[in-house]
Amino acid sequence: LLVPCQQGHQNPPVPQYKHDKLPHQGTWTGRLDFLLSCIGYCVGLGNVWRFPYRAYTNGGGAFLVPYFIMLAICGIPIFFMELSLGQFSSLGPLAVWKISPLFKGVGMGTILIVSLVAIYYNMIIAYVLFYLFASLTSDLPWQHCGNWWNTELCLDHHVIRAGNSSLPVNISNTVSPSEEYWSRYVLHIQGSSGIGDPGRIRWNLCLCLLLSWTIVYLCILKGVKSSGKVVYFTATFPYLILVMLLIRGVTLEGAWKGIQFYLTPQFDHLLSSKVWIEAALQIFYSLGVGFGGLLTFASYNTFHQNIYRDTFIVTLGNAITSILAGFAIFSVLGYMSQELGVPVNQVAKAGPGLAFVVYPQAMTMLPLSPFWSFMFFFMLLTLGLDSQFAFMETIVTAVTDEFPYYLRPKKASFSALICIALFLMGLILTTEGGMYWLVLLDDYSAGFGLMVVVITTCLVVTRVYGKRFCRDIQMMLGFKPGPYFRACWMVLSPATMMALLVYNIVKYQPSEYGNYQFPTWAEALGILMGVLSCLMIPMGMVVAVLQEEGTLWERVQQASRPAMGWGPALEENRSGAYVGSLAGSQSPKPLMVHMRKYGGITSYENTAIEVDREMEEEEEEESMI
Repeated sequence: LLVPCQQGHQNPPVPQYKHDKLPHQGTWTGRLDFLLSCIGYCVGLGNVWRFPYRAYTNGGGAFLVPYFIMLAICGIPIFFMELSLGQFSSLGPLAVWKISPLFKGVGMGTILIVSLVAIYYNMIIAYVLFYLFASLTSDLPWQHCGNWWNTELCLDHHVIRAGNSSLPVNISNTVSPSEEYWSRYVLHIQGSSGIGDPGRIRWNLCLCLLLSWTIVYLCILKGVKSSGKVVYFTATFPYLILVMLLIRGVTLEGAWKGIQFYLTPQFDHLLSSKVWIEAALQIFYSLGVGFGGLLTFASYNTFHQNIYRDTFIVTLGNAITSILAGFAIFSVLGYMSQELGVPVNQVAKAGPGLAFVVYPQAMTMLPLSPFWSFMFFFMLLTLGLDSQFAFMETIVTAVTDEFPYYLRPKKASFSALICIALFLMGLILTTEGGMYWLVLLDDYSAGFGLMVVVITTCLVVTRVYGKRFCRDIQMMLGFKPGPYFRACWMVLSPATMMALLVYNIVKYQPSEYGNYQFPTWAEALGILMGVLSCLMIPMGMVVAVLQEEGTLWERVQQASRPAMGWGPALEENRSGAYVGSLAGSQSPKPLMVHMRKYGGITSYENTAIEVDREMEEEEEEESMI
């Protein structure tokens, strides 16, 4: 098997895949499928409930300075790197590590992280569905006190306004109806004493979770051929609703008060390292780098798709969407603060508290409140679904790429099994103590483990694979990345992410939900989730080294080189060092076909062939030895 093919000695016949049956899953069915899928994946719930809060707590308008600097240093370069890897190889997050099999554990860590995130992310979509259905009424159920789930501390805004006009009302020890509806009715958290006591399953939440998984499965049933069409709606409709909410918000009395609070620049904050770290974290998570979704989507592209242009469209579009969402949110919060007679910072929250407590309460103050509530939660639903599509496509694509002959013909059934398995694992989130588990997953599943995965990917591509990466991009796009991208990949991006990692470790704080402090065993479990994704990397190294022969150093060297077959998926796209290296090729025939088809070889390709021919000869000699 180690004897190289010579004249008259051909490889055994291997079936050749055509365009509709690549060694991958095919391509998008429309021109905008990929672009809209990336926009839908990146523009998610975090744009609505995380960016506005981070902006106003970190210098308001001044926060945009470190935000766009970190976008240029960290966001855009890593985004382009992931798209390039996926499009060049047409492989998912696991099989793409043919680029350097020694680091295949990075792909395994990615799949573990994405699986954990997919479990709790769909639970958030289930909460959104719950509120969406609850909005289909003439009177929102969280509008007034007096329901069975309300306590004596409940005080609605009508009473507060009446108190402001006559006698002062002490609201320091009161709770809004929307907060009690969320905690005592939707979550029924009073039935659990903590994370170790999950309590009973909330069957209404369980049904919403089942519905959300059913929607996700039906949309990914045929892979990108189905999800690529759904995103035409889920990626564009949120913008229509966001504009509607923005117009409605800025026309409210007191709206400018909230916007001023949101954007008033406080440049003294820029002297704090915390602000720069917060900006980098926001970029890191809002673009979804490291989760494998970008790489997966790009793997369905045609070989010469202009991902350079798409990178700037998606990343800048994501940033602009976050800023617009801030205007829409804080204009309503300004109106709410004026109605309640309290400062904006007392009504502004981040995360689920904004989506399921503060904003629903603000909706009750507007005319036609059920309509605006329905529109808001429908926007959250569409924002969440296309991100969930990406998570599921990443998992399914990665596994089917590893076992193509067994799983690709049964991809629909395999996708169903994955959805059922993740639904069953997410059932604990539907219990009375499920929010504690959701917080734990949110804090640890994609924390420092994700940063380690991204840092390793960046270092392997730039240091181990090296200059060949720029050559691959030139083969694909027709030009090499400029000094800006090379400087970021080599130095700036890894250094920034290392600083993020160190900061997260040094500033580590135990998880908490409200006043509830998580027990030590829960913290240990959370840390284990993060560590396990990191441990996949050395575990993958051990497996790769054991599969090679020779001394330990020789094995490491062999395992770090690109595997046979690495390169473009189609023979017609292979040039330079990749000609004739695809399984089933009969060298040098593919090279002659390439020359006849394209009228010869460019000087660049000719140089690449000569350089790589020497490298291949050395590798063949070492492998034969």
